Amino acid sequence: MLLDLRIQNYALIEQLELRPSPLLNIITGETGAGKSIMLGAIGLLLGNRADSRMLFNTERKCVIEGQFDIKNYQLQDIFESEDLDYDAQCILRREISPSGKSRAFVNDTPVTLEALRKIGANLMDIHSQHDTLLLGDAVFQLNLLDLYANLVPTRTQYGNAYRQYRRLEADLKTLEDQAAQASKELDYNSFLLSELEEANLDKEDQEALEQEVKQLEHAEEIKYKLSQALHGLRDSEYCATGNMKDAAVLLGQVAGYSDAFKDLKQRLDSCLIELHDVADEVEAAERRTEGDPGRAEELQARLTVLYNLQRKHQRRDVPGLLETREDLRQKVGSVLNLDKEITRLRKDSDAALAQATKQAARLSDSRRKSFPKFEKELSTLLADLGMPHARIVVEHKIGPLGASGSDVVSILFTANKGAQPQTLSKAASGGEFSRLMLCIKYMLADKTALPTIVFDEIDTGISGEIAVKVGRMMQQMAHKHQLVAISHLPQMAAAGDTHYFVYKEDRADRTVSRIRQLSQDERIKEIAHMIAGAKPSENAFQSARELLALRGEELVG
Repeated sequence: MLLDLRIQNYALIEQLELRPSPLLNIITGETGAGKSIMLGAIGLLLGNRADSRMLFNTERKCVIEGQFDIKNYQLQDIFESEDLDYDAQCILRREISPSGKSRAFVNDTPVTLEALRKIGANLMDIHSQHDTLLLGDAVFQLNLLDLYANLVPTRTQYGNAYRQYRRLEADLKTLEDQAAQASKELDYNSFLLSELEEANLDKEDQEALEQEVKQLEHAEEIKYKLSQALHGLRDSEYCATGNMKDAAVLLGQVAGYSDAFKDLKQRLDSCLIELHDVADEVEAAERRTEGDPGRAEELQARLTVLYNLQRKHQRRDVPGLLETREDLRQKVGSVLNLDKEITRLRKDSDAALAQATKQAARLSDSRRKSFPKFEKELSTLLADLGMPHARIVVEHKIGPLGASGSDVVSILFTANKGAQPQTLSKAASGGEFSRLMLCIKYMLADKTALPTIVFDEIDTGISGEIAVKVGRMMQQMAHKHQLVAISHLPQMAAAGDTHYFVYKEDRADRTVSRIRQLSQDERIKEIAHMIAGAKPSENAFQSARELLALRGEELVG
């Protein structure tokens, strides 16, 4: 439950602190004093969108903080899923900077807004006019009925089966689309693959081929120049090896005079050995070099095949062509395997559909069994709240499988004797809508684990004895949940365990909103004002005392 709420620098609120009772808390105040502003701040704490224009002082950040006691609500799994430390005392905080940047915290740990919403949804339920409008929505109605019938686990089980079926259907559709596209491309890909397979590329060395072709095309020039090089190295009168040998003899003759000459002689001997080797290899190369037009033509034809394949597949070399060949092998092979995979997936999808259909039938049967009890209980509660002829009918049809099952429901209502029940949007007035929603919340009080429920003017359109009964109903709910109710009715104000008063304070520079907890005497005075206006009579004060006496309080004055 909410232990403490602090609001700083938000709208008309400079600073506000609220420490609500664990039971029924009533908030009253004049129109525009800031009651709804408080709800907006709480909404931010639960993850609603922030707006820097709502800052009281645009040069300071806005801070909204709520401290909750959560030890009885089994929320450890949620904290673990968000990688947060769990503690029985939980603090949610939201900060909005003047620049509009928003930050969220759980127990001083920064979290995403989604994480804040996830945790906040398990701590507070804000009922507003928007919820009342939602009551006319079929999906919202189905959710209420499932919650009432304790069918959330059954629905979760169905939901898992349905999502599994949908995943398999999506996978099957994707695979079938791939198969259709692959079939269109199969002939062409097979042709390309055959072309690459016939090219026998696995041991091909394109660079070696290109080098050999160059040698064959210039064989005459190469043979002549190798012959000339050999002549200069070894075969002429003044060849390099002869000259070098003579120089080595001369150095040998002076080597005894200096170690330096000896080293030069040894180095020259080494060069001479290397030069003889070079000459031998030049001679061997010259003998091997012969023109072969047939071989050159053969190699050039092979290179032409490689060049054409590289242009066709936009590859630069043989390894690139090998990659393309492997891709084509996989594409062609996958078409042959797709049919098997499609058959397997279709079988799995059919089995998942059968399972989801079975779960949907079970869920639908359980729902139908709960409708008469829901109709009777809700009608009885509405009669207690001044609608003795109210009649509730849950209209039910079977539709296609969906996220919530195969049931299509609509809660029909009439407040008039003998009238045919109609959809809520056609049959219920604003006040009737409010009472309907309150009765439903009352019916669900034992079936939900929400620690705190906030009602924003749930008493719209009611007065007198009905308002007293609404107050009693909320008192009973408060034994299961902490309630905070914003109200404009004296009967509701008197029903509260704690009464807070929101008011405006005019300063020299601006108006601010404040809140204070009323004492017993202040409650009597405020309720009298709510009954009779700014100058209540003694009768109004007496009526205020009587209203407070209805909840068994011991009055003073």
